[in-house]
Amino acid sequence: MTFDLTEPGYKVPVVIMVSKTDHCLNDLLYRHRAGKLAIDIKAVISNHPLLEPIVTWHGLPYHYFPVAEENRARQEAQIWQVVQQTGAELVILARYMQVMSADMCQKLAGRAINIHHSLLPGFKGAKPYHQAYDKGVKLVGATAHFINEDLDEGPIISQKVEVVSHSDYADDLVDKGRDIERLTLAHAVSCYAERRVFLYNNRTVVFSR
Repeated sequence: MTFDLTEPGYKVPVVIMVSKTDHCLNDLLYRHRAGKLAIDIKAVISNHPLLEPIVTWHGLPYHYFPVAEENRARQEAQIWQVVQQTGAELVILARYMQVMSADMCQKLAGRAINIHHSLLPGFKGAKPYHQAYDKGVKLVGATAHFINEDLDEGPIISQKVEVVSHSDYADDLVDKGRDIERLTLAHAVSCYAERRVFLYNNRTVVFSR
């Protein structure tokens, strides 16, 4: 048997990655500031400059690393350098809308959590909530999972759902979906930070408090 001991009050050093959407980032920043998560945010990385004012207002470093097909390897090297320099134990993909390479997924295996906009498997591609609306779904949900080389197929940590009806329009589904994404990601991060998530093959064992 192997085991780790963690001091009471220990806060896991994390790096958050985002693109343009801010609802998950804002939620994590608030919970961090309010002491609701056992994490220590070391930096925020983005492939867009849009969210820098929010992050700098919280007094945190913001790294803007634009990405295109021709510079993807260099951009991932920049990301990895920040992760190493900050000593981050966890990387949170808070709606980071880029697919990571197999090499990067291997480096971050078991220590990078992604939030997906549906219950996996689900509606893939652009405008998932509009697809769901067109199909007349009665539930929207979100899935937080560890990343791996298979897109959106990593070990699942947390899933939550919200009931919807025929009276909800596509924009209503977007709003409800974003609320569920925030809660699901925060719950997954909390489980990880409190050492309640254990990987077993391609599955997780998540203990309650």
